[in-house]
Amino acid sequence: MASADDARNTGARAVASLHQSITERLARLIRSDEEWAAQAVDVGLVDRDWLADPSGNPARIAPPGEVMQRFLERSAEQRPSVLSSLGLSALQAMSLARTEVTPGPAVLTPVTVVFTDLEGFTTFTAAEGDDAAATMVGEHNRWVGPVVRSRGGHIVKRLGDGLMLSFPAPEAAVLAAVELAADDPGPLRVRAGLHHGQAVVTHDDVVGHVVNVAARLTEQAKGGEAVASVDVRDEVNGLRGVAFGRARRYRLKGLEPISACRVRALSRP
Repeated sequence: MASADDARNTGARAVASLHQSITERLARLIRSDEEWAAQAVDVGLVDRDWLADPSGNPARIAPPGEVMQRFLERSAEQRPSVLSSLGLSALQAMSLARTEVTPGPAVLTPVTVVFTDLEGFTTFTAAEGDDAAATMVGEHNRWVGPVVRSRGGHIVKRLGDGLMLSFPAPEAAVLAAVELAADDPGPLRVRAGLHHGQAVVTHDDVVGHVVNVAARLTEQAKGGEAVASVDVRDEVNGLRGVAFGRARRYRLKGLEPISACRVRALSRP
């Protein structure tokens, strides 16, 4: 005769199996519509890794406040004319509302910072004109936003043709950087620089040495390349889907020399 513990264990396994079956069917349903899936990942309703493998990843890791932030960022990129009716102050208020302000001394937080820019942007602008350059940057930013957000990153600043990005997880930063450098559909190629370290992270900025290093490493990359410090490489040791080149010493303007290496995405099957 089965014991009470055996019955409970059997019931628990049955519930877990049912839950897994429902989860996998839901993931298949979302994947069946590419636009639907892209939107769900972009705003953080589901996680990108879960959508690819629902059996091995949590369905969502973005907290509610981040979901709102992603929604606003996506809306600003996709339909700026609609959001402009709210006024900039309204958007700023909603942005500030998602972050609790804690008085006291600044707290250092581990963060990976990525800078990107477009190779040949000055030449393109001179040849094609300011309107064409502005249109290209707008299209570029609309493409970049979903890539960054789907990896849990944040667009901290837009700097002309460049972007300053932050990621709480170095693995996500590396995957996003190599995707941006390799897959940009625009006429100009992206180059990226990455560094990991401690910094002061607020709702709208990142302050610290890590920012300066990432910015300078971007200058060492060519179009279609990402250059990561060895600090980043060591943090993501064994990360699947990417390959790090041999480390070398870079002399960065205004900074101490640093060891860094080029990183690329492995060929997709």
